[in-house]
Amino acid sequence: MKKPIAMILVLCLALMAGGCMAHTHIVGEGAKGGIVEQERQWYALWGLIPINKVDAKEMAKGAKDYTIKTEQSALDIIINIATGWATVYSRTVEVKR
Repeated sequence: MKKPIAMILVLCLALMAGGCMAHTHIVGEGAKGGIVEQERQWYALWGLIPINKVDAKEMAKGAKDYTIKTEQSALDIIINIATGWATVYSRTVEVKR
């Protein structure tokens, strides 16, 4: 009885731990200050077709040194659970300058 419960717990932990992912790109020397802009990027058909365009360079507002972080945050996962039936998914793009 203990073995199936342990397997289920390990499987649940693996699914939850792998849910949040992030990519960080450093432009120039990276962010110097604490100014942060965030936008949500939307995709259809399981991420194959972008619905909107998020321009990180435009979000940097001319800064030469900034950091771009794209992630599937906990909020994105909650949104994706609700919109996944329609094959619409989101991710967060954050620019720090």
